[in-house]
Amino acid sequence: MDPILRTQSLEAFYGDAQALFGIDFELFAEELVAIIGANGAGKSTFLKCLTGLIKVPRRAIHWKGQAMGGLPTGDIVKSGLTMVPEGRRLFPSLTVEENLMMGANAQRKGAWNLARIYKLFPILKEKRALPSTSLSGGQQQMIAIGRALMSNPDVLLCDELSLGLAPIVIKEIYSAMPEITSEGMTVVIVEQDVAMAKLVSKRLYCFQEGRVSLQGDSHNLTNQEISHAYFGV
Repeated sequence: MDPILRTQSLEAFYGDAQALFGIDFELFAEELVAIIGANGAGKSTFLKCLTGLIKVPRRAIHWKGQAMGGLPTGDIVKSGLTMVPEGRRLFPSLTVEENLMMGANAQRKGAWNLARIYKLFPILKEKRALPSTSLSGGQQQMIAIGRALMSNPDVLLCDELSLGLAPIVIKEIYSAMPEITSEGMTVVIVEQDVAMAKLVSKRLYCFQEGRVSLQGDSHNLTNQEISHAYFGV
């Protein structure tokens, strides 16, 4: 089986500062892959490259067999690759429902619509007419996930879903993942919580200082291997 998404020797820069060094990555349809690593390891930068927020050479990223590095973000979303960004990035002037509907602008057909989002996260239906930023952090994360799902992506990229959330809220967020993946959606999660990343994923990549320091089957990698790859000691 060919990967649905592949990067080859991917490099990324912020001005003259290099952030990624030769990232090789593969993602196959209908799997959930986790990317772990300390702050500054390059995880979010990697997702920004995939979604066109950081420009890279066209040949560095292949999506559905076609080179797509550096394409406009809007085109990438319409092709079926969508991100739940770190920090949620909601539109503060819009209501909960209006934020969700922004995801539908991709005009992709699929199973995800408002009714299904509200079934997945019932609290959002209850608060649909409120300003999005009036909700709790966990509820705002639900909006961000729902907005991304409204674009009916083939691949959902999730950047730091649990960042800044209480453990009980994290559990609630991740309890929605089986429903999200139930119809074959492919998912990549960036996560600092190693235990959670191992629990929910099929395969795992560890980034360290802009490089892949470890990859493999999530349930076969030992804590010692992960610790060495994560901290470099």
